[in-house]
Amino acid sequence: MDKKKLQIEQLENKLSRFNTARNVVPPPTGWLKAVRVALGMSLQQLADKLSISKQSVREIEIREQEGNITLKNLRETANALDMQLVYGLVPKDGSLAKLIDRKAKVLATSIVSRTSNTMKLEDQENTPRRIKKAIEERKALIKNELPKMLWD
Repeated sequence: MDKKKLQIEQLENKLSRFNTARNVVPPPTGWLKAVRVALGMSLQQLADKLSISKQSVREIEIREQEGNITLKNLRETANALDMQLVYGLVPKDGSLAKLIDRKAKVLATSIVSRTSNTMKLEDQENTPRRIKKAIEERKALIKNELPKMLWD
């Protein structure tokens, strides 16, 4: 197995553990405030743990709610709540393999369509079956090579 495929396989194993997290909807107030309130911890108590002001904690909670918080702030505040920040990415397609397959099909279709149009102009048009087969063959090559243009 080549190095790139091994990297993808190993990363896929790690990312697959986050698939169930995709369906978790964050609380409207944000995780930090929701956890702090559920624990019965005041703004001042959390501020003391972070060695910052009560207003600064409130600003952190607002930034998290708005999606403007840094990972560093989120990690530090989670730690002060005796929580661990878990961070990961989940492919929208469900897996890296499906993402690569979709992108490869789009690229293969584009390449085969250009060739097919040129042949049509030269009165050598392919059948839809042959075009479909050519797309599948090109897709397999693209998936095997993983060229950088796949991500353009």
